[in-house]
Amino acid sequence: MQEITLLTDYMVVCNAESTPQFKAIVDQVDTRAREAGGRRLHLEGEAASGWVLLDYGQVVVHIFSPELRTYYNLEGLWNKARLVVRVQ
Repeated sequence: MQEITLLTDYMVVCNAESTPQFKAIVDQVDTRAREAGGRRLHLEGEAASGWVLLDYGQVVVHIFSPELRTYYNLEGLWNKARLVVRVQ
């Protein structure tokens, strides 16, 4: 992202299928960020809405329900960004 926007250096986009899975992803990302010396600056959204954003400054994590991920299509919107890794 750093070549195309000042918003963030990296963007992570993933799916969650249920409220417990949203919570597990948020908890695990927070834990790993703290272990790496980072901290969450902002949280937006909630599992019930189908979207949660975690802002760590240089890294922004979007967690979507599968339907909203397809609808918002961030990968298509930011298709000029260099893909670092894709896990399916």
